[in-house]
Amino acid sequence: MNLSDIHRVYFIGIGGIGMSALANYFNSTGKIVAGYDRVETAITKSLLEKNIAIHFKDSVELIPEQFRDSEKTVVVYTPAIPNNHNELNFFIKNGFKVLKRSEILGEITKNSFCLAVAGTHGKTTTSTILGHILEVNNVNATSFLGGIAENYNSNLILGGNKITVVEADEFDRSFLKLSPNIACITSMDADHLDIYKNKTALEDAFKEFSEKVSDTIFVKKGLPIPGKTFAVNETADYTASNLKVNKGCYVFDIKTPTEIVKNIQINLPGKHNVLNTVAALAMANSFGISIPAIAKALLTFKGVKRRFSYKIQTENLVLIDDYAHHPTEINAIVDSVNEMYPDKKNVGVFQPHLFSRTKDFSDEFAKSLSKFNEIILLDIYPAREKPIKGITSSWLLDKIDNKNKLLSSKENLVENIKKSKATVVVMIGAGDIGELVDVVTKKLKIEN
Repeated sequence: MNLSDIHRVYFIGIGGIGMSALANYFNSTGKIVAGYDRVETAITKSLLEKNIAIHFKDSVELIPEQFRDSEKTVVVYTPAIPNNHNELNFFIKNGFKVLKRSEILGEITKNSFCLAVAGTHGKTTTSTILGHILEVNNVNATSFLGGIAENYNSNLILGGNKITVVEADEFDRSFLKLSPNIACITSMDADHLDIYKNKTALEDAFKEFSEKVSDTIFVKKGLPIPGKTFAVNETADYTASNLKVNKGCYVFDIKTPTEIVKNIQINLPGKHNVLNTVAALAMANSFGISIPAIAKALLTFKGVKRRFSYKIQTENLVLIDDYAHHPTEINAIVDSVNEMYPDKKNVGVFQPHLFSRTKDFSDEFAKSLSKFNEIILLDIYPAREKPIKGITSSWLLDKIDNKNKLLSSKENLVENIKKSKATVVVMIGAGDIGELVDVVTKKLKIEN
Protein backbone atom coordinates (compact mmCIF):
# COMPACT_ATOMS: atom_id res chain seq x y z
CA MET A 1 0.00 0.00 0.00
CA ASN A 2 1.22 3.49 -0.84
CA LEU A 3 0.18 5.71 2.07
CA SER A 4 0.36 8.80 -0.16
CA ASP A 5 -2.54 7.35 -2.20
CA ILE A 6 -4.84 7.43 0.84
CA HIS A 7 -7.19 10.45 0.82
CA ARG A 8 -9.74 9.55 3.49
CA VAL A 9 -9.47 7.35 6.58
CA TYR A 10 -12.51 6.13 8.51
CA PHE A 11 -11.92 4.68 11.99
CA ILE A 12 -14.29 2.21 13.67
CA GLY A 13 -13.42 2.57 17.36
CA ILE A 14 -11.77 5.96 16.86
CA GLY A 15 -11.77 6.73 20.60
CA GLY A 16 -9.36 3.93 21.50
CA ILE A 17 -5.97 5.06 22.72
CA GLY A 18 -4.09 3.48 19.80
CA MET A 19 -6.76 4.31 17.22
CA SER A 20 -6.94 7.98 18.21
CA ALA A 21 -3.15 8.34 17.82
CA LEU A 22 -3.50 7.10 14.23
CA ALA A 23 -6.48 9.40 13.64
CA ASN A 24 -4.43 12.36 14.86
CA TYR A 25 -1.51 11.28 12.67
CA PHE A 26 -3.52 11.04 9.47
CA ASN A 27 -5.39 14.25 10.26
CA SER A 28 -2.10 16.10 10.77
CA THR A 29 -0.76 14.84 7.43
CA GLY A 30 -3.68 16.32 5.51
CA LYS A 31 -5.97 13.29 5.18
CA ILE A 32 -9.71 13.62 5.78
CA VAL A 33 -10.57 11.66 8.92
CA ALA A 34 -13.85 10.58 10.54
CA GLY A 35 -15.09 7.70 12.62
CA TYR A 36 -17.42 5.91 15.02
CA ASP A 37 -17.12 5.08 18.68
CA ARG A 38 -19.49 3.62 21.25
CA VAL A 39 -19.20 6.37 23.86
CA GLU A 40 -18.08 9.96 24.12
CA THR A 41 -14.86 10.43 26.10
CA ALA A 42 -12.16 13.04 26.66
CA ILE A 43 -10.31 11.51 23.71
CA THR A 44 -13.25 11.78 21.30
CA LYS A 45 -13.85 15.37 22.46
CA SER A 46 -10.23 16.25 21.63
CA LEU A 47 -10.67 14.72 18.15
CA LEU A 48 -13.92 16.65 17.58
CA GLU A 49 -12.05 19.85 18.45
CA LYS A 50 -9.76 19.10 15.50
CA ASN A 51 -12.80 18.98 13.18
CA ILE A 52 -12.76 15.18 12.95
CA ALA A 53 -16.38 14.04 12.51
CA ILE A 54 -17.42 11.36 15.03
CA HIS A 55 -20.77 9.74 15.80
CA PHE A 56 -21.71 7.37 18.60
CA LYS A 57 -24.37 5.11 17.08
CA ASP A 58 -23.55 2.08 14.92
CA SER A 59 -25.50 3.19 11.87
CA VAL A 60 -24.55 3.00 8.20
CA GLU A 61 -26.74 6.07 7.59
CA LEU A 62 -24.44 8.14 9.81
CA ILE A 63 -21.31 7.43 7.75
CA PRO A 64 -20.48 10.76 6.03
CA GLU A 65 -21.11 10.73 2.27
CA GLN A 66 -17.49 11.48 1.35
CA PHE A 67 -16.37 8.23 3.04
CA ARG A 68 -18.62 6.06 0.85
CA ASP A 69 -16.16 6.05 -2.08
CA SER A 70 -14.30 2.73 -1.88
CA GLU A 71 -11.56 3.95 -4.22
CA LYS A 72 -10.46 6.82 -1.96
CA THR A 73 -11.35 5.58 1.54
CA VAL A 74 -9.39 3.25 3.80
CA VAL A 75 -11.25 1.82 6.81
CA VAL A 76 -9.35 1.03 10.02
CA TYR A 77 -10.91 -0.94 12.89
CA THR A 78 -9.87 -2.23 16.27
CA PRO A 79 -10.13 -5.95 17.13
CA ALA A 80 -12.41 -4.95 20.02
CA ILE A 81 -15.20 -4.26 17.48
CA PRO A 82 -17.70 -7.18 17.35
CA ASN A 83 -18.15 -9.18 14.14
CA ASN A 84 -21.80 -8.12 13.80
CA HIS A 85 -20.97 -4.40 13.69
CA ASN A 86 -23.18 -2.80 11.01
CA GLU A 87 -20.71 -0.23 9.73
CA LEU A 88 -17.81 -2.69 9.61
CA ASN A 89 -19.89 -5.18 7.62
CA PHE A 90 -21.07 -2.43 5.26
CA PHE A 91 -17.47 -1.56 4.36
CA ILE A 92 -16.43 -5.22 4.00
CA LYS A 93 -19.41 -6.11 1.77
CA ASN A 94 -18.88 -3.09 -0.48
CA GLY A 95 -15.26 -3.78 -1.34
CA PHE A 96 -13.51 -1.14 0.79
CA LYS A 97 -9.91 -1.64 1.89
CA VAL A 98 -10.53 -2.62 5.54
CA LEU A 99 -7.52 -2.96 7.83
CA LYS A 100 -6.96 -3.73 11.49
CA ARG A 101 -5.17 -1.02 13.45
CA SER A 102 -2.04 -3.18 13.54
CA GLU A 103 -2.03 -3.52 9.76
CA ILE A 104 -2.10 0.22 9.08
CA LEU A 105 0.56 0.75 11.77
CA GLY A 106 2.57 -1.98 10.05
CA GLU A 107 2.34 -0.09 6.75
CA ILE A 108 3.62 3.07 8.45
CA THR A 109 6.57 1.28 10.09
CA LYS A 110 7.43 -0.58 6.87
CA ASN A 111 8.40 2.72 5.30
CA SER A 112 10.32 4.09 8.31
CA PHE A 113 13.15 3.28 10.71
CA CYS A 114 11.09 1.71 13.48
CA LEU A 115 11.85 1.53 17.21
CA ALA A 116 9.31 -0.87 18.74
CA VAL A 117 8.61 -1.54 22.42
CA ALA A 118 7.09 -4.94 23.24
CA GLY A 119 6.14 -6.62 26.52
CA THR A 120 3.10 -7.55 28.57
CA HIS A 121 3.87 -4.64 30.96
CA GLY A 122 5.75 -1.36 30.60
CA LYS A 123 5.15 -0.72 26.90
CA THR A 124 3.47 2.65 27.26
CA THR A 125 5.87 4.17 29.78
CA THR A 126 8.95 2.81 27.97
CA SER A 127 7.85 3.99 24.52
CA THR A 128 6.85 7.40 25.88
CA ILE A 129 10.23 7.84 27.59
CA LEU A 130 11.91 6.81 24.32
CA GLY A 131 9.78 9.20 22.25
CA HIS A 132 10.61 12.03 24.66
CA ILE A 133 14.36 11.30 24.52
CA LEU A 134 14.28 11.44 20.72
CA GLU A 135 12.16 14.61 20.68
CA VAL A 136 14.41 16.47 23.13
CA ASN A 137 17.48 15.44 21.13
CA ASN A 138 15.99 16.83 17.89
CA VAL A 139 15.42 13.45 16.25
CA ASN A 140 12.54 14.01 13.83
CA ALA A 141 10.56 10.95 14.90
CA THR A 142 6.82 10.31 15.17
CA SER A 143 5.84 8.33 18.28
CA PHE A 144 2.54 6.41 18.50
CA LEU A 145 1.82 5.96 22.20
CA GLY A 146 -0.61 3.87 24.21
CA GLY A 147 -1.20 6.59 26.77
CA ILE A 148 -1.34 10.36 27.12
CA ALA A 149 2.18 11.75 27.61
CA GLU A 150 2.11 14.46 30.27
CA ASN A 151 4.78 16.48 28.43
CA TYR A 152 2.71 16.68 25.23
CA ASN A 153 -0.84 16.08 26.52
CA SER A 154 -1.16 13.66 23.61
CA ASN A 155 -0.73 10.03 22.60
CA LEU A 156 1.14 11.22 19.50
CA ILE A 157 4.51 12.97 19.34
CA LEU A 158 4.41 14.23 15.79
CA GLY A 159 7.59 14.37 13.74
CA GLY A 160 8.62 13.19 10.30
CA ASN A 161 7.76 9.91 8.60
CA LYS A 162 11.31 8.54 8.36
CA ILE A 163 11.59 7.43 12.03
CA THR A 164 8.80 5.96 14.19
CA VAL A 165 8.40 4.82 17.79
CA VAL A 166 5.58 2.34 18.35
CA GLU A 167 4.17 0.07 20.99
CA ALA A 168 4.40 -3.50 19.76
CA ASP A 169 1.10 -4.86 21.09
CA GLU A 170 0.92 -8.63 21.65
CA PHE A 171 -2.90 -8.63 21.78
CA ASP A 172 -4.30 -10.42 18.72
CA ARG A 173 -0.64 -10.97 17.66
CA SER A 174 -0.69 -7.40 16.35
CA PHE A 175 3.05 -6.89 16.79
CA LEU A 176 3.80 -9.45 14.10
CA LYS A 177 2.56 -6.90 11.53
CA LEU A 178 5.40 -4.50 12.38
CA SER A 179 8.81 -4.09 10.73
CA PRO A 180 11.07 -3.11 13.65
CA ASN A 181 14.71 -2.09 13.29
CA ILE A 182 15.45 -1.68 17.01
CA ALA A 183 13.16 -3.24 19.61
CA CYS A 184 12.92 -4.30 23.22
CA ILE A 185 10.89 -6.82 25.21
CA THR A 186 10.17 -5.67 28.76
CA SER A 187 8.26 -8.71 30.04
CA MET A 188 6.45 -11.88 28.95
CA ASP A 189 4.01 -12.71 31.75
CA ALA A 190 0.99 -14.79 30.80
CA ASP A 191 -1.82 -12.54 29.54
CA HIS A 192 -4.46 -12.44 26.79
CA LEU A 193 -5.11 -16.15 27.26
CA ASP A 194 -8.39 -15.65 25.40
CA ILE A 195 -6.13 -15.21 22.35
CA TYR A 196 -3.14 -17.43 23.15
CA LYS A 197 -4.74 -20.20 25.29
CA ASN A 198 -1.44 -20.79 27.16
CA LYS A 199 1.82 -19.09 28.13
CA THR A 200 3.90 -21.17 25.69
CA ALA A 201 1.94 -19.83 22.71
CA LEU A 202 2.42 -16.29 24.02
CA GLU A 203 6.18 -16.79 24.38
CA ASP A 204 6.34 -18.28 20.87
CA ALA A 205 4.72 -15.12 19.52
CA PHE A 206 7.30 -12.95 21.29
CA LYS A 207 10.09 -15.10 19.83
CA GLU A 208 8.59 -14.64 16.37
CA PHE A 209 8.46 -10.88 16.99
CA SER A 210 12.13 -10.83 18.06
CA GLU A 211 13.10 -12.56 14.82
CA LYS A 212 11.50 -9.75 12.82
CA VAL A 213 13.90 -7.17 14.31
CA SER A 214 16.48 -6.23 11.68
CA ASP A 215 19.15 -4.51 13.81
CA THR A 216 19.14 -4.84 17.61
CA ILE A 217 16.78 -6.56 20.06
CA PHE A 218 17.01 -5.78 23.78
CA VAL A 219 15.40 -8.17 26.27
CA LYS A 220 14.91 -7.95 30.00
CA LYS A 221 17.55 -10.10 31.68
CA GLY A 222 16.18 -13.58 32.30
CA LEU A 223 13.70 -13.78 29.44
CA PRO A 224 14.20 -16.86 27.21
CA ILE A 225 14.95 -14.87 24.05
CA PRO A 226 18.43 -14.14 22.68
CA GLY A 227 19.47 -10.49 22.45
CA LYS A 228 21.24 -7.72 24.31
CA THR A 229 20.06 -7.52 27.91
CA PHE A 230 18.95 -4.80 30.31
CA ALA A 231 18.34 -5.07 34.05
CA VAL A 232 18.29 -3.43 37.47
CA ASN A 233 20.93 -4.64 39.95
CA GLU A 234 21.89 -7.57 37.72
CA THR A 235 24.75 -8.14 35.29
CA ALA A 236 23.55 -7.17 31.81
CA ASP A 237 24.57 -5.14 28.77
CA TYR A 238 22.72 -2.15 30.25
CA THR A 239 22.33 -2.14 34.03
CA ALA A 240 21.01 0.34 36.60
CA SER A 241 22.60 0.04 40.03
CA ASN A 242 23.08 1.99 43.29
CA LEU A 243 19.41 3.03 43.35
CA LYS A 244 18.48 5.80 45.76
CA VAL A 245 15.15 7.54 46.37
CA ASN A 246 15.40 11.33 46.62
CA LYS A 247 12.15 13.27 47.24
CA GLY A 248 10.06 10.77 45.31
CA CYS A 249 12.58 10.52 42.44
CA TYR A 250 14.99 7.70 41.65
CA VAL A 251 18.71 8.32 41.23
CA PHE A 252 20.90 5.53 39.88
CA ASP A 253 24.10 4.69 38.01
CA ILE A 254 23.97 3.19 34.53
CA LYS A 255 26.50 0.76 33.06
CA THR A 256 26.54 0.29 29.29
CA PRO A 257 28.81 -1.93 27.19
CA THR A 258 31.28 0.99 26.93
CA GLU A 259 30.88 3.28 29.97
CA ILE A 260 29.51 3.95 33.44
CA VAL A 261 27.54 7.15 34.04
CA LYS A 262 26.58 8.08 37.60
CA ASN A 263 23.58 9.85 39.13
CA ILE A 264 20.95 9.47 36.41
CA GLN A 265 17.67 10.87 37.76
CA ILE A 266 14.06 10.13 36.79
CA ASN A 267 11.05 11.92 38.19
CA LEU A 268 8.98 8.74 38.36
CA PRO A 269 8.03 6.65 41.40
CA GLY A 270 8.37 2.87 41.45
CA LYS A 271 11.33 0.58 40.85
CA HIS A 272 9.55 -0.87 37.80
CA ASN A 273 9.95 2.54 36.16
CA VAL A 274 13.71 2.33 36.58
CA LEU A 275 13.60 -0.85 34.48
CA ASN A 276 11.38 0.87 31.89
CA THR A 277 13.86 3.76 31.77
CA VAL A 278 16.83 1.43 31.25
CA ALA A 279 15.02 -0.22 28.32
CA ALA A 280 14.30 3.16 26.68
CA LEU A 281 17.84 4.35 27.41
CA ALA A 282 19.35 1.24 25.80
CA MET A 283 17.28 1.70 22.63
CA ALA A 284 18.08 5.41 22.39
CA ASN A 285 21.78 4.75 22.96
CA SER A 286 21.75 2.01 20.30
CA PHE A 287 20.11 4.53 17.95
CA GLY A 288 23.08 6.84 18.50
CA ILE A 289 22.21 9.21 21.34
CA SER A 290 24.87 9.63 24.05
CA ILE A 291 24.14 8.68 27.67
CA PRO A 292 24.70 12.26 28.96
CA ALA A 293 22.20 13.57 26.37
CA ILE A 294 19.71 10.88 27.39
CA ALA A 295 20.19 11.72 31.08
CA LYS A 296 19.47 15.39 30.39
CA ALA A 297 16.25 14.49 28.54
CA LEU A 298 15.11 12.25 31.42
CA LEU A 299 15.17 15.22 33.82
CA THR A 300 12.31 16.84 31.91
CA PHE A 301 10.16 13.71 31.49
CA LYS A 302 6.87 14.16 33.36
CA GLY A 303 5.36 10.70 32.92
CA VAL A 304 2.21 9.24 31.40
CA LYS A 305 -1.35 9.91 32.52
CA ARG A 306 -2.86 6.99 34.47
CA ARG A 307 0.61 5.57 35.21
CA PHE A 308 1.05 6.22 38.96
CA SER A 309 -0.46 9.66 38.37
CA TYR A 310 -1.03 11.86 41.41
CA LYS A 311 -4.55 13.34 41.42
CA ILE A 312 -4.38 14.62 45.04
CA GLN A 313 -1.15 15.03 46.98
CA THR A 314 -1.63 16.67 50.39
CA GLU A 315 -0.50 15.90 53.93
CA ASN A 316 -3.90 14.39 54.78
CA LEU A 317 -4.75 12.62 51.53
CA VAL A 318 -2.97 11.12 48.53
CA LEU A 319 -4.95 9.88 45.50
CA ILE A 320 -3.08 7.91 42.84
CA ASP A 321 -4.51 6.78 39.49
CA ASP A 322 -3.01 3.86 37.56
CA TYR A 323 -3.90 1.73 34.54
CA ALA A 324 -2.74 -1.53 36.17
CA HIS A 325 -4.97 -4.45 35.15
CA HIS A 326 -2.72 -7.51 35.60
CA PRO A 327 -1.51 -9.06 38.90
CA THR A 328 2.15 -8.30 38.09
CA GLU A 329 1.28 -4.64 37.54
CA ILE A 330 -0.72 -4.49 40.77
CA ASN A 331 2.25 -5.96 42.67
CA ALA A 332 4.46 -3.19 41.26
CA ILE A 333 1.93 -0.54 42.35
CA VAL A 334 1.59 -1.92 45.90
CA ASP A 335 5.38 -2.15 46.26
CA SER A 336 5.76 1.45 45.06
CA VAL A 337 3.07 2.73 47.45
CA ASN A 338 4.65 0.92 50.41
CA GLU A 339 8.05 2.30 49.45
CA MET A 340 6.78 5.89 49.09
CA TYR A 341 4.38 5.89 52.07
CA PRO A 342 5.62 3.27 54.58
CA ASP A 343 3.86 4.91 57.53
CA LYS A 344 0.45 5.56 55.94
CA LYS A 345 -2.53 3.24 55.50
CA ASN A 346 -3.56 2.58 51.91
CA VAL A 347 -6.70 1.41 50.13
CA GLY A 348 -6.75 -0.10 46.66
CA VAL A 349 -9.82 0.56 44.51
CA PHE A 350 -9.77 -1.98 41.69
CA GLN A 351 -12.01 -2.42 38.67
CA PRO A 352 -11.25 -5.84 37.10
CA HIS A 353 -10.91 -5.69 33.30
CA LEU A 354 -12.43 -8.54 31.26
CA PHE A 355 -14.23 -11.62 32.56
CA SER A 356 -11.67 -13.91 30.91
CA ARG A 357 -8.66 -12.19 32.52
CA THR A 358 -10.39 -12.22 35.92
CA LYS A 359 -11.10 -15.96 35.53
CA ASP A 360 -7.60 -16.84 34.26
CA PHE A 361 -5.72 -14.95 36.99
CA SER A 362 -8.18 -14.94 39.91
CA ASP A 363 -5.76 -16.46 42.43
CA GLU A 364 -2.96 -14.12 41.36
CA PHE A 365 -5.30 -11.10 41.54
CA ALA A 366 -6.43 -12.15 45.02
CA LYS A 367 -2.84 -12.48 46.21
CA SER A 368 -1.69 -9.10 44.81
CA LEU A 369 -4.79 -7.21 45.99
CA SER A 370 -4.43 -8.70 49.48
CA LYS A 371 -1.25 -6.65 49.89
CA PHE A 372 -3.24 -3.41 50.22
CA ASN A 373 -4.25 -2.47 53.78
CA GLU A 374 -7.83 -2.22 52.54
CA ILE A 375 -9.44 -3.15 49.22
CA ILE A 376 -12.57 -1.94 47.43
CA LEU A 377 -13.71 -3.86 44.34
CA LEU A 378 -15.90 -2.46 41.57
CA ASP A 379 -17.83 -4.64 39.13
CA ILE A 380 -15.89 -6.25 36.27
CA TYR A 381 -15.53 -4.00 33.22
CA PRO A 382 -16.57 -6.21 30.27
CA ALA A 383 -15.00 -4.25 27.38
CA ARG A 384 -15.34 -6.56 24.35
CA GLU A 385 -16.63 -9.59 26.31
CA LYS A 386 -19.91 -11.13 27.38
CA PRO A 387 -20.28 -12.30 31.01
CA ILE A 388 -18.90 -15.69 32.04
CA LYS A 389 -21.16 -17.57 34.44
CA GLY A 390 -19.90 -17.40 38.01
CA ILE A 391 -17.12 -14.92 37.26
CA THR A 392 -17.99 -11.78 39.23
CA SER A 393 -16.26 -9.25 41.46
CA SER A 394 -18.06 -10.82 44.43
CA TRP A 395 -16.48 -14.18 43.52
CA LEU A 396 -13.05 -12.53 43.32
CA LEU A 397 -13.61 -10.68 46.61
CA ASP A 398 -14.18 -14.00 48.41
CA LYS A 399 -10.70 -15.12 47.33
CA ILE A 400 -8.94 -12.06 48.77
CA ASP A 401 -7.20 -12.82 52.08
CA ASN A 402 -7.86 -9.46 53.75
CA LYS A 403 -10.55 -8.68 56.34
CA ASN A 404 -10.75 -5.05 55.21
CA LYS A 405 -12.47 -5.63 51.86
CA LEU A 406 -15.78 -4.71 50.29
CA LEU A 407 -17.67 -4.56 47.01
CA SER A 408 -18.84 -1.11 45.91
CA SER A 409 -21.01 0.40 43.22
CA LYS A 410 -19.66 3.43 41.37
CA GLU A 411 -22.38 5.54 42.98
CA ASN A 412 -21.29 4.63 46.52
CA LEU A 413 -17.54 4.70 45.88
CA VAL A 414 -16.78 8.14 47.31
CA GLU A 415 -18.69 7.35 50.51
CA ASN A 416 -16.85 4.03 50.87
CA ILE A 417 -13.48 5.72 50.37
CA LYS A 418 -14.39 8.32 53.02
CA LYS A 419 -15.34 5.54 55.47
CA SER A 420 -11.91 3.99 54.98
CA LYS A 421 -9.11 4.64 57.47
CA ALA A 422 -6.61 4.98 54.62
CA THR A 423 -4.95 8.27 53.66
CA VAL A 424 -3.42 6.86 50.46
CA VAL A 425 -6.05 5.91 47.88
CA VAL A 426 -4.97 4.01 44.76
CA MET A 427 -7.51 3.67 41.92
CA ILE A 428 -6.47 1.00 39.43
CA GLY A 429 -7.87 -0.64 36.31
CA ALA A 430 -8.10 -0.39 32.53
CA GLY A 431 -11.86 0.17 32.17
CA ASP A 432 -13.95 3.29 32.71
CA ILE A 433 -12.42 3.77 36.16
CA GLY A 434 -10.22 6.23 34.26
CA GLU A 435 -13.25 8.53 33.89
CA LEU A 436 -14.53 7.72 37.38
CA VAL A 437 -11.29 8.86 39.00
CA ASP A 438 -11.95 12.44 37.86
CA VAL A 439 -15.33 12.42 39.62
CA VAL A 440 -13.78 10.98 42.79
CA THR A 441 -10.95 13.53 42.67
CA LYS A 442 -13.35 16.48 42.50
CA LYS A 443 -15.49 15.23 45.41
CA LEU A 444 -12.54 14.39 47.65
CA LYS A 445 -10.77 17.68 46.87
CA ILE A 446 -13.82 19.64 48.04
CA GLU A 447 -13.61 17.98 51.45
CA ASN A 448 -9.83 18.21 51.81
